[in-house]
Amino acid sequence: MSEPTVLVATRGAVRTLTLNRPASLNSFTAVMHGELLPALQQAADDSAIRAVVITGAGRGFCAGQDLMDPAMVGNVDVGAVIEKFYRPLATRVRTMPVPVIAAVNGVAAGAGANLALCCDFVVAARSASFIQAFSKIGLVPDCGGTWLLPRLVGRARALGLAMTGDKLPAEEAERIGLIWKCVDDAALADTVNALADKLALMPSRALAETRRVLDSAMAMDFSDAITQEADTQRELGRGADFAEGVAAFFGKRAPLFKDR
Repeated sequence: MSEPTVLVATRGAVRTLTLNRPASLNSFTAVMHGELLPALQQAADDSAIRAVVITGAGRGFCAGQDLMDPAMVGNVDVGAVIEKFYRPLATRVRTMPVPVIAAVNGVAAGAGANLALCCDFVVAARSASFIQAFSKIGLVPDCGGTWLLPRLVGRARALGLAMTGDKLPAEEAERIGLIWKCVDDAALADTVNALADKLALMPSRALAETRRVLDSAMAMDFSDAITQEADTQRELGRGADFAEGVAAFFGKRAPLFKDR
């Protein structure tokens, strides 16, 4: 049997998904999509999982779509490829019930870069880079890139990155706010593990709702955003995690959150 294109490992409450086509810089194929989306769904469905890490095997994170994959050879409807593979992938990552961390260990290009940006946290090795490579083959950013880029770095930088397709070093990506953190290569695994462990102890439902309300508020006026805050707090305030958090605060002890 051929080796899986997505490796799945669990450490405590943390599930790690490793893209596993290192010889091709973990570029996407239909087979990889067929393994990655179900792996994300399984993590979402497993109540014991409270944080997810996505990373790449070898020297790259993900080089985007493999143009040699049978799904891309011939007279291809690229829009259909987006609808079939990238829309469900990006949507699943953005709506996970637990925080998702991209551990970017090398180049992240095209859809690979935007998969990373779909995650709640991007921690990148200093040697890593981000490339919006779409313009080099006559396309526009996909896997959510058109929505993510201007919101993360503003219109001017988003246009610059998308139109030029220039390589952006991880350190510069952190400086302009594209990613959460850039660390030395040797510190990447420990940094990601520590962050994942911290998030796994936090109230998962509240973290997922934090993602949702921040994203939703970008399309709202101020008054509607406050209304959304009130509605969300009302719902979370009925949950066990709120009661546990308050009890732990007054009891001067660490909380044990369980809602998801």
